[in-house]
Amino acid sequence: MEKTFNKKIMINGHALGTGCPVYIVAEMSANHLMDFERARRILHAAKEAGADAVKLQTYTADTITIDSDKEYFQLKRGTIWDGINLHALYCQAYTPWEWQPKLCEEAKSLGLDCFSSPFDPTAVDFMEELGMPAYKIASYEINDIPLIRRCASKGKPVILATGVAEKEDIRLALDTCLEEGNRDVLLLKCVSAYPTPYEEMNLNTIPGLAEEYDCLTGLSDHSFGHAAAVAAVALGGCMIEKHLTLSRADGGPDGSFSMEPAEFAELVKNVRMVEKALGSREYSLTEKQKKEREGMRSLFVVADMAAGEEFTAENIRSIRPGCGLPPAEYDKILGKHASHALERGEPLKHEDIVE
Repeated sequence: MEKTFNKKIMINGHALGTGCPVYIVAEMSANHLMDFERARRILHAAKEAGADAVKLQTYTADTITIDSDKEYFQLKRGTIWDGINLHALYCQAYTPWEWQPKLCEEAKSLGLDCFSSPFDPTAVDFMEELGMPAYKIASYEINDIPLIRRCASKGKPVILATGVAEKEDIRLALDTCLEEGNRDVLLLKCVSAYPTPYEEMNLNTIPGLAEEYDCLTGLSDHSFGHAAAVAAVALGGCMIEKHLTLSRADGGPDGSFSMEPAEFAELVKNVRMVEKALGSREYSLTEKQKKEREGMRSLFVVADMAAGEEFTAENIRSIRPGCGLPPAEYDKILGKHASHALERGEPLKHEDIVE
């Protein structure tokens, strides 16, 4: 089986890959706070901030876990949700399925892509009914090979978050996509810590993932601010995902590490500036740089010279601007003679020189 992935993938008309604009995704997650109108407002805030897409999560508390009071289902891993029962948390956090067709239509009317993270086969089928253009596999589902296989079989891009993945998890997930004939895969560098301290980001993993697995990469960012996202773009990331809320003060399971609209707009602005600054890998001068070469150093006559006078360090020098012969010829010219009288301040030309 050929273990290669496409270097350019399409999500609903948006091209992702080298030379393409970075695909910026606003993650709604639980920030709707179980209020449909608030969910709509998040879509509009994402559009106004310059996002390309909004991502939902498609599960219910009963499709992602079970209602049990056993200790296995109590959160106690040092997270912001510690002390909460998993089922109870997901009852607060899930996005009602009856909202999702309406949110997809609203996003479409705004010119936003809308896709989701499925957490069981019924969610995959539901997303297919809605015509969602991509599948995002959340970090904790990267070992759910049947789920990944089902998503990959739909022939749409599969985005894999690597937050808690060992290398063998990544390889198995990628191989599963390839077995289904799906080469439109993107790996998101991710740290499953909410929020993520900068010293744990390890953004250099982004080009490392691209090289090791020969696929597109990006960042699912849970850190504060936009510095990590901008750096990820400079490192070759072609997708950025960041949580968006209307106001952190409103609370909610994900509110404390989410961006507010003005912050998200700043992220988009800085990513777009970095894209422009990165430019091409080919070394070449812009037209302005070519013009500015006139300001480089060159050889000038710095003392009046008579015809036949010898060139020495006292009468020629390398100075600005760049109107004369290149300084690289300086040593070759010393000891030769002026072909005619030369005035101080004249750029030195080949025709000024004789043996």
